[in-house]
Amino acid sequence: MNGTVFALEDDASISGLIKVALQMNGIDFEAYSNIKDFYAAIDKRQPDVALLDIMLPDGNGLDVLKNVKSRYPLVSCIMLSALSKEEDKVNGLNLGADDYVAKPFSVLELAARVNAALRRKRKSDEVTVGGLTLNYDTMEVRLHGERLDLNKKEFELLKYFMQHPGKVLSRETILLEVWGYEQGETRTLDNHISRLRKMGITNLETVFGVGYKLSDN
Repeated sequence: MNGTVFALEDDASISGLIKVALQMNGIDFEAYSNIKDFYAAIDKRQPDVALLDIMLPDGNGLDVLKNVKSRYPLVSCIMLSALSKEEDKVNGLNLGADDYVAKPFSVLELAARVNAALRRKRKSDEVTVGGLTLNYDTMEVRLHGERLDLNKKEFELLKYFMQHPGKVLSRETILLEVWGYEQGETRTLDNHISRLRKMGITNLETVFGVGYKLSDN
């Protein structure tokens, strides 16, 4: 497959047309008709691209956009909406959308826009924070150009911090997002932080009583 797309769209006929167009391009596609099911799916597996309707029976797609971009900033979000005024598009883009497509739309054009988003994503397979550079595909991390030897969990922990630079992350949040549980032996987290610091990652700061943050300087 050339990528994975999740759609939050309550109109089954639209989802069906999108599915055909994307699968013809070798793109894996999953559709969800309500926000609850969409959140459950994206929390388990993040797609490359999310297609988000705005007017939904159980909420507002713009709120979903803000939530997805906050938790999973690497997911490209394309809004699909009957709200087609310039101010609607500007609002969606200002809230973090990577693209905005007004209904009714050509599914072939949408497929082209999805492919463009996937190409941009493949080109940006690295993230840099301060002197740290992390490559998602090769799992390679460099600090000021020098390669660091990280195990899988150290890589996942550092990746999570680098996806949220400057943000204070609670111990509970880190344990849930990186280890998959909310409550547990926090010494595991502390030990991993200690090992990363010993490698020279000194901008991993302790926020006493809360957790940690990765400063971007």
